[in-house]
Amino acid sequence: QCVVLSVDVKRVDGKFKVFAKGGRENTGIDAIEWFVQGQENGAGEVVVNSIDTDGVKTGFDLELLSILAEKLSIPIIASGGAGNMEHFKELFKIPGIDAGLAASIFHFKEVEIMELKRYLRDNGVEMRI
Repeated sequence: QCVVLSVDVKRVDGKFKVFAKGGRENTGIDAIEWFVQGQENGAGEVVVNSIDTDGVKTGFDLELLSILAEKLSIPIIASGGAGNMEHFKELFKIPGIDAGLAASIFHFKEVEIMELKRYLRDNGVEMRI
């Protein structure tokens, strides 16, 4: 079995902080340290939701995800920001990112899942079809 650590993250004064209560409450906890500590305490993978990019459809928080990919050895699932197929392609250029999560672009049929999978495979991203 795998323990998944899922955290909402937002930039505050240039630092990444952990937020609670659906992103409404700043806990004051450094997000990078929280993920590292979670891995050290046995988390098997992490879901990283960037509040800054969530729902904006301008792309994933590549800076945050790159930092985490350098510090963690467990699977990382990125959430927040996907607006098109190119955003996923850019996401998977980061070594250590295992999955990308999106909702509205699929719900509103802006992107079809199979179309995205083919696009990613055709652009060198290992993908199950």
